[in-house]
Amino acid sequence: MATKPLQEIMRALRADKTGCPWDRQQSFASIAPYTIEEAYEVADAIAQGDMDELRGELGDLLFQVVFHAQMAEEAGHFGFDDVVETICEKMIRRHPHVFAGSDVADAEAQSQAWELHKAAERRQKQVDGETSQLAGVALGLPALLRAEKLQKRASQVGFDWPELSGVIAKIDEELAELKEAIAEDEGKQRLSEELGDLLFSCANLARRLDIDAETAVRDTNRKFERRFAYIEQQLSLTGIALEEASLEEMERLWNEAKSQ
Repeated sequence: MATKPLQEIMRALRADKTGCPWDRQQSFASIAPYTIEEAYEVADAIAQGDMDELRGELGDLLFQVVFHAQMAEEAGHFGFDDVVETICEKMIRRHPHVFAGSDVADAEAQSQAWELHKAAERRQKQVDGETSQLAGVALGLPALLRAEKLQKRASQVGFDWPELSGVIAKIDEELAELKEAIAEDEGKQRLSEELGDLLFSCANLARRLDIDAETAVRDTNRKFERRFAYIEQQLSLTGIALEEASLEEMERLWNEAKSQ
């Protein structure tokens, strides 16, 4: 099915008298959480290697794009065709080695060129009124991902540790400050600030190691789920309820799961 029928379905859902009451009352703000959720479900289908699921989730994400474009068209801002035109122009502009005869050595060189194009676009926005090097890093991004992007932006103008050892030392410093706040019982706000500083520094380490922090944490979540499921399974085989098991017994089973 082509995009055009999908747009027609969206218009029918938003129609004043004959449309869906729920769809008609939605706004950009109310739909935004669903857009984020659908993007995560796409990522989850990719992580699972489930292509049938991925096909469906990509459709759901595309529908979100059409939904936002329809609301924008109704408000007189832009339409779906404008969205397509804008992304086409951007992709052509950022790939001169494909569309304008420029040369690029490899994927790494292209990544560097991509960032240069983005930096030039940001400079133009600064001329138009956005003055910060950090402007445009979306507030709705997952916190660790946004931390990495903010740090990357800052590093482009030299605000970065010259050596990896400086990043690790910063993590040690932030951990020490968190321990101090815990020991002095300085209250939840201070603890939150110190923990945030530590996580921010860990995200910076992930960036310097060229590891996606969000992916690393998601992988650790899956590992935790897998090992905890082993604990549940083994306790069930012995007839011990999870709530009745001792910490020592659960720790023993956890270490068994780690060794497998």
